[in-house]
Amino acid sequence: MVSLLRRLNLIVSERAPRYLARRPNPSSNDAANCKAKTSALMRGYSFAANEVISRGQGREAHHTVKDQFNNQAKDLSPKANTGGTLNHQIGQNVSRKDKIKFLVTTLIDLKDSKEAVYGALDAWVAWETSFPIGALKNVILALEKKHQWHRVVQVIKWMLSKGQGNTMGTYMQLIRALDMDHRAEEAHQFWVKKVSTDLHSVSWQLCRQMISVYYRNNMLEDLVKLFKELEAFNRKPPDKAIVQRVADAYEMLGLLEEKERVLEKYKDIMNKTEKGHKNPKQEASMKRKNKSG
Repeated sequence: MVSLLRRLNLIVSERAPRYLARRPNPSSNDAANCKAKTSALMRGYSFAANEVISRGQGREAHHTVKDQFNNQAKDLSPKANTGGTLNHQIGQNVSRKDKIKFLVTTLIDLKDSKEAVYGALDAWVAWETSFPIGALKNVILALEKKHQWHRVVQVIKWMLSKGQGNTMGTYMQLIRALDMDHRAEEAHQFWVKKVSTDLHSVSWQLCRQMISVYYRNNMLEDLVKLFKELEAFNRKPPDKAIVQRVADAYEMLGLLEEKERVLEKYKDIMNKTEKGHKNPKQEASMKRKNKSG
């Protein structure tokens, strides 16, 4: 309970709008904005607190947290002091690393509730002057390292719902997390909706990711369909691992002619080897030449 209260105190005190502290005479609009943000913050962390407390802290703990929120929120109202600046210039000594660590710990501790997770995220960014996309990417990486794939999905979906992070890199993280969370069909639906319309420009790295998802989850028809669509744009696979998976998919589907077509078309790729490793056939041929020479 003490740990929870400390977290809630930190997040409330940290989210005071910094732009107010820089203005000598906060206007009524500033006060209204501050009130609105404080209200949003209260709602968000009420969800988070309720989820954590519901694990057994009891009704008394709930009221303690609620009173703590109310007292902190009152202090966030813009009140000018005699020097013409606000009394509270809050959160200046909290590092970005500590903020990230706090959010990661909070997200992991929460029960599986979309409302609680989204509420915690809303509260975490409530007092930022701009959307902290860089910090959130670090949060996602930290969750990935802990194999918290379900949370990764929730954070990315929340971020996208805010109109942020719409990049191919984010899409690849989401597709991977959905696959690791055993939601391959959802990964497929996301691919169709957000990525498949731009196959002429989508990176092979992302295409490789989706082909791997299809292959691991026995979604072979979707795999060969994607590869054919890429071929329609005259896009050549960059490595033999992709070609081999496509060939294997055709074989498992009983389409042996298509398998042979792919292997023949991309035989130059299949004969290539990784840098520093020689092809066994080429190595044997070189030895024979050296002996005859």
